[in-house]
Amino acid sequence: MEKLMLDTTEVAKMLNVSRTTIYTMVREGEIPHIRIRGKISFNRDVIKAWTRGEYTHDNENETVNS
Repeated sequence: MEKLMLDTTEVAKMLNVSRTTIYTMVREGEIPHIRIRGKISFNRDVIKAWTRGEYTHDNENETVNS
């Protein structure tokens, strides 16, 4: 069973880039992500759709503080 949420290391491996590149992409709003209590997380299905050019969402950088 695949994990639903991924961390920066897992996304970097999935996209074959460095973690630094992932952090840069997050900072510049280039990759869909969420922050949960300050931790950057990625939804596996969203990242897969994003890599295929199928992802569009107005609130891709939502913050969850609870």
